Amino acid sequence: MNEEIVISLKGVRKTFRDFWLRPTVNAVDGLDLSVRRGEVFGLLGPNGSGKSTTIKMILGLLDPTAGEVLMFGRSPRSLSARARLGYLPELSYMHPFLTARETLMYYAGLCGLSRNEGAKRTAELLAMVKLEDVANRAVGGFSKGMARRVALASALVGRPELLVLDEPTSGLDPVSTKEVKMLVKALAANGMTILMTSHLLADAEDVCDRVMILNHGKAVAEGRVAELGGSLEDFFLAKVGSADEFVLADFLS
Repeated sequence: MNEEIVISLKGVRKTFRDFWLRPTVNAVDGLDLSVRRGEVFGLLGPNGSGKSTTIKMILGLLDPTAGEVLMFGRSPRSLSARARLGYLPELSYMHPFLTARETLMYYAGLCGLSRNEGAKRTAELLAMVKLEDVANRAVGGFSKGMARRVALASALVGRPELLVLDEPTSGLDPVSTKEVKMLVKALAANGMTILMTSHLLADAEDVCDRVMILNHGKAVAEGRVAELGGSLEDFFLAKVGSADEFVLADFLS
């Protein structure tokens, strides 16, 4: 496999079934996708478009019904591939009574770092996310934006080559959203490969090199954001009067 391709999906389909194994929905339907080394790739679409299901297959949390999913040329379940991955879920759960420093030290231990290495890495990340002054405060008292920065730092403890961000600005106010975007841009500037999902096109405009637009499990557009803005709007406007009508303003804002 081409070493420049970090994530590869070919003809991927995911069909969910009911208790009697009858097909209920094709969450992802014939998806081809590739993410190249060093780029920031945005997987965009309205809620229910198949973004989260796609991410779960890339992470190896779900098996595709058909098609092939590779990460670093290997199965997503491969330990060697997972060791090169960092992941920020849409909802991050952290122990509320641990401080920011203790939280990062905990993840450093899970990554196999010694105590000295973990302390050094923790200090680097606290500085990067600008939480040095509150490093010894319990994360349960943090604002959503501060907690999101701790979660992002946790995903970076193991120095991953690939960072997967699932709705990284979900539930954040404009200031916190800007802070997270700035962190993503800084990581990208240092050559990290980043895959991020969002249901808002605006979230990807400042940080993504390329985007793919999903709707009903299918790719409806792919390319650079500047190239897709008009065609994306035309796509949704063409469906006015359908069940997708309510999505338009929220998705393009």
